[in-house]
Amino acid sequence: MSLLVTGARLITVPAGTDDPGYIENGWLLVEDGRIAAIGSGTPTATADETLDVGGAFVAPGFVSSHSHLFTSGLRGLGVSETLYGWCDSMLGTTAHFGPEDMYWSTLHGALDFLGNGVTTAYNFTDPQQAWEPMVAGSRAGRAPLRPLEYHTRQADACRDAGLRFVDAIAMDVTAGTDDEVFERFAAAVAHTRGLDPDLALGASIMGQVQWSPRPDAAEFEVAAMRRFGVTNQAHFLESPEQIAEQRAKFALYRDAGALGPDMMFGHFIQTTPEIIEETVAGGASMSWQPASNGRLASGVALVPEMLAMGMKVGIGLDDQACTDVSDPWQNMRMGIAMQRARTKDPLSMMPELVLRLHTLGGAEILGVDDRVGSLEVGKFADFVVVDPRHPDVGPLWHPVRSYVLSMTPRNLKGVYVGGALVHDGSASTNPLGDEASARVHEALPAIAARHGHPR
Repeated sequence: MSLLVTGARLITVPAGTDDPGYIENGWLLVEDGRIAAIGSGTPTATADETLDVGGAFVAPGFVSSHSHLFTSGLRGLGVSETLYGWCDSMLGTTAHFGPEDMYWSTLHGALDFLGNGVTTAYNFTDPQQAWEPMVAGSRAGRAPLRPLEYHTRQADACRDAGLRFVDAIAMDVTAGTDDEVFERFAAAVAHTRGLDPDLALGASIMGQVQWSPRPDAAEFEVAAMRRFGVTNQAHFLESPEQIAEQRAKFALYRDAGALGPDMMFGHFIQTTPEIIEETVAGGASMSWQPASNGRLASGVALVPEMLAMGMKVGIGLDDQACTDVSDPWQNMRMGIAMQRARTKDPLSMMPELVLRLHTLGGAEILGVDDRVGSLEVGKFADFVVVDPRHPDVGPLWHPVRSYVLSMTPRNLKGVYVGGALVHDGSASTNPLGDEASARVHEALPAIAARHGHPR
């Protein structure tokens, strides 16, 4: 089937330029789920179906380069806490989940992302090894190990939601012998790679060196990166607690040879000039989560400085449980406000830049920018339809800046993945949506009540 989108304020965010690719009266042709042609004015193509958006924005679906979709039913917990206390409140509940609880929670989160215009996500799955409170900045590594299905059902949920995703898998290197750890990881990667490759865009390691009691954890992760051909994103230098201990672990990744294009650091707030320089020199990237960094009082990453030094940066929405609303426009505006307040320079974070970081920039650091992140011929036709007149924001003096600064999910009228409508602005088209909501509302409070969580 083919689809012709007409009458669009088209924002393409093309690769290889800082220009946002704005076309005032644009059109877009979709064939077999991919973009076949883009133009302006009167279309030169025809299609099986025509969608006239009547002057609404059509822009790339957002990419969240750092997400935890299973947290969608755990919002509002740990509000008075920083990172570790918040984790105790939230993950103390998931510690009692089974594989099907995790499936429905992840499905709920994936559909929530789609309903807010996020069409691709790097998804940190809840590890097979249950959460443990931090002791001196690390976990003991003795928590129970849940079955492989606990992980694989999270990947299944992303697929069933119709969300494109990179599946981030924890290695849990203290659970079992080294051979058992590698075998468990291999099975999880094989499951993900056996799913529809148009949705399951890749497998990755959920880097755990920051909290691991094993001194060789970084070497272990690097060995897995090379053996299985996967990337790695580590939560690193996030929390304002125990900064010296966190920074000392950077050398573990560096000395293990992790610093390359397949290595990403999530958050990367409590850095030093030397750490940034070494990261840039090695070719590693970072994912910035402005909304959750503010919510958890973690601090503000030095993103303009990192970009100026040549580091690749993407933006993520992180947990629904610490961004509360999966709103990419709010996330961008919070990023702009944080950086401008910190630098006292409005040019330090402009709307065009933050939009690129939350679309193509995220795709670039994930290594999937050949398929998603911008509206370009040959890529998947993943886009949002956003109407600036409902609610009306007034004249569009600078359309792209208005798109970033003035839009909200209330303006979102349609979300398309592969040219197919997955959310109409008010409801999901997924037949599992109602059941996901019902199960999350019923199961999570019951689990919490049985085990005394949340606290």
